[in-house]
Amino acid sequence: MSGLKGFLKKKNYVCIPLTLTATNHFELQADINSITGRFILDTGASNTCIGIDQIEDFELVSKESKIKAAGAGATNMDTLVSKKNTVQIGSWKYKKLKIVLFDLKHVNEALTAHNAQPVHGIIGADILKKSNAIIDYGKKRMYLKIKKR
Repeated sequence: MSGLKGFLKKKNYVCIPLTLTATNHFELQADINSITGRFILDTGASNTCIGIDQIEDFELVSKESKIKAAGAGATNMDTLVSKKNTVQIGSWKYKKLKIVLFDLKHVNEALTAHNAQPVHGIIGADILKKSNAIIDYGKKRMYLKIKKR
């Protein structure tokens, strides 16, 4: 195994396959609190987000937040926040993740209008930073560093 994949494997990175959607977004599977969901990878999103209608599905405990969400044509949206969540992407795992919850209806409407599947949420830059993520756009893969204990 040579190239980037082999090099990163030696550096304790795990390879995560990405799927390119009809809207040119990368999509991946992630487990939040041991529940699997479909997520868009968004390097421009500061926080990982889940649709407010998914609170029970992902067993999220939420409270009101002063954070206002914006994106995909919508601005100044009210949010909730859920703390101390576990996220697992492939074999990479992180505990105590803060997740922002807001109405993703506009995002999913835009996706389905372009024949893409709706998503449960967005994987944001918070996870990318925590995992020292490397995205290989050409090979449609993301690498996340597993920290040694």
